[in-house]
Parts: sequence; structure tokens; C-alpha cells
Amino acid sequence: MDEPIAQRKAALRSTTLGARRRLSPGQRARAAADIVGRLRNLPALKEAGSVLFYAAMRDEVELAGLVGEIRERGGRTLFPRVRGEELELVVSGDVRGLEPGYRGVREPIGPKVDPAFVDVALVPGAAFDPTGGRLGQGGGHYDRLLPRLAESCVRIGVCFACQLVPHVPREPHDAGVDLVVTDTALYRRGRRS
Repeated sequence: MDEPIAQRKAALRSTTLGARRRLSPGQRARAAADIVGRLRNLPALKEAGSVLFYAAMRDEVELAGLVGEIRERGGRTLFPRVRGEELELVVSGDVRGLEPGYRGVREPIGPKVDPAFVDVALVPGAAFDPTGGRLGQGGGHYDRLLPRLAESCVRIGVCFACQLVPHVPREPHDAGVDLVVTDTALYRRGRRS
């Protein structure tokens, strides 16, 4: 009999997050710089008027350097905050202005904005696969947010190469991404149907 999908997800999450934790600070910094370089070269990010970022927690890929670049060219940068089961999006131009919120994750202060106006969403995860499958932390917040974004929004999964797996187990409610960017490669999948 097959192992239940929840158990497979938990095991995969444990494996990939463990691999991420084992990266040294120097390895993480170099890999994050490579990821930022790949993101910087994406036409979707160069042309985006509004970009959803995330505030890196623990040992996630740090993207703070890109925030200033987007703002300098006149783009709008947003960050999520947890409100119950949902993520609200708030305009914020500086990661340093975020305050500890849900589970200690830094969150913005201010009025929420409509997610339909996001052009590019940079999405964290515990694991991704080359087809855009995503495994989150288990709370389902991004699974509920991603379908609320405009169809034209480019959803980009961001992770270290050690978090890329051949296949992420998926259930009907699991939301995927259009691209996955790691320190070693960029993976594209077909547009959502």
C-alpha cells in the first residue's frame, strides 16, 4: 500500500530543509548571489511594475538586495503578512522596516493591496520540482494566495539546488509555480491551464 501523501510530504520537507540547514553561511551567501543574478536577468522581473517578495527566514534564500533595485527603477515591492488562514500583501520598500509577525517571520505594516496587481511573485518553499511543483512549510498560505494572483502574474519559485527534487507530491489544492530558480539552473514549465 502507498504511503499517504501527507507522510510523503512531511518526509520530503524534512529531507530538503535538513539539506538547506547543512549549507554553511558562506555556501548560502554564494548560492543566494547566483540566484539573484539569475532573477535579475529574467525579462519578467525586468519589466515588472509590482513584485511580491518574501522576508527570508532562518536559512531561506535572501533576496533583499533585489528590493532596492526594483524600487530604484520605479517598481513597487510588496511583502506578505499572515492574517488567519490568508496572506495579505502590503507595499513596503525596505526589508529593514518589516516587523516580527507570524512564527517570527518579518511582516510589513500598512494597508493591504489587491493581489491581482502583482506582476511577479517570488515564492519560497521547502522543495520544488522542475515542473513547478512546490512544497511549502505546511500551513497552506501560499497555496491559497497563488490562485488569487492575476493569470498574467509570473510565479517564480526560489530555492537552493539542494531543495530541487525530481517530483513533489501534489494534491488538488497545492499551487505550483511557472519557473523555479536555483543557484545552478532555471526551470520553466508551460503556462497554467
